[in-house]
Amino acid sequence: MTQTNQGEDLYAQGSDTSDGRVFTVTGQDWDSVVQGVSEAADDGAERVVVNMGPQHPSTHGVLRLILELEGETVTEARCGIGYLHTGIEKNMEFRTWVQGVTFCTRMDYLSPFYNEMTYTLGVERLLDIEDDIPEKAEVMRVLLMELNRLSSHLVAIATGGMEIGALTVMTIGFRERELVLDLFELITGLRMNHAFIRPGGVAQDLPPGALDEIRDFVALMKKRLPEYAALCNANPIFRARLEGVGHLDLSGCLALGLTGPPLRATGYAWDLRKAQPYSGYEDYDFDVMTWDTADSYGRFRIRLAEMHESLKIVEQCADRLAGLEGAPVMVADKKIAWPSQLAIGSDGMGNSLDHIRHIMGESMEALIHHFKLVTEGFRVPPGQAYVPVESPRGELGAHVVSDGGTRPFRAHFRDPSFTNLQATSVMSEGGMVADVIVAIASIDPVMGGVDR
Repeated sequence: MTQTNQGEDLYAQGSDTSDGRVFTVTGQDWDSVVQGVSEAADDGAERVVVNMGPQHPSTHGVLRLILELEGETVTEARCGIGYLHTGIEKNMEFRTWVQGVTFCTRMDYLSPFYNEMTYTLGVERLLDIEDDIPEKAEVMRVLLMELNRLSSHLVAIATGGMEIGALTVMTIGFRERELVLDLFELITGLRMNHAFIRPGGVAQDLPPGALDEIRDFVALMKKRLPEYAALCNANPIFRARLEGVGHLDLSGCLALGLTGPPLRATGYAWDLRKAQPYSGYEDYDFDVMTWDTADSYGRFRIRLAEMHESLKIVEQCADRLAGLEGAPVMVADKKIAWPSQLAIGSDGMGNSLDHIRHIMGESMEALIHHFKLVTEGFRVPPGQAYVPVESPRGELGAHVVSDGGTRPFRAHFRDPSFTNLQATSVMSEGGMVADVIVAIASIDPVMGGVDR
């Protein structure tokens, strides 16, 4: 670890811009940037500003990279974000607490269950019902999150491979991800944007045959995951592109607030599932994976190893769920509990006739209560809460604020992709243009979570 003087920040030093020509590329017209570069060329300057993205296939979505180059060497790298801004946090202030789940699940669209989970945990803390959540709901949440970690890491490895030309890595990565999405569709009815984890529990119970499908998937993945190791770890070309690229040590990660695989690749075993357990993670047997190279190759190996650990947790969840047949998946308090008995009708649309008969046949009061719960929502006591979870990209947390009404007064998310992107310049400057792609891929940013 590099030793610095007290008060000196190695990764945030001031720069003297008094000598030479300075180009500030923000959101202006590209012609004006080209004109500035041309003028610099006339003065004998050799540095060129290159605009990579936001549609470039190697920028992980609509990320814009402003690179200042001297030949093939990157002298300055900056991120331009905001191209996928959706106003999700503001929209949540105009919807009920349960409807907020439908919005936040769309932020980091590769790990939707984690978005739902951190928001739901915050709401449950404000409601003071954390100890009332049924065991089956907690186990189902962990099951879905670990399946989601698998699918997210598969996409990270697949897209990272594609960006450096390893197309076989991409094809087998997306092949396996499809299997996970099939399980999501079986359990929640949707492949993405599920809104399944809700305050009080989950939307509904596991469908018949789900545990058998999950066990078949685990058995298949145990055979296929070693293919990645055989294909990538022993491949000298793949390793040469990743080893020593995007280096960021522990002091740099701590200074910039990086979490997740970039932090654990420095050898620091920080994982919220172990450090600050939630949803009963303390009851599961798994290890926190670390590496000691602090580079892109280490982050790749971390994700590969974490998929094996997630499979172990999924197996344990399936075993526990087998003994919870018929157990509730939503809190008993009917003034909070969103009806978990809702089901799809035989035509694939709307609610099942059995549930409609149940609601309509109880009493006029029961129908009124159901109507008010769905349309108006429940009230949450005034206060604020922040309950982070360990998402595939690092610490994801929702700061939820209530003024005592039926809607969030404020919901603000600490998304790891946004924080981790700070490392772009530190990882890229001084390297080659081709290494910028590898460094960005090793962070695995999702722009839906960055912009929100």
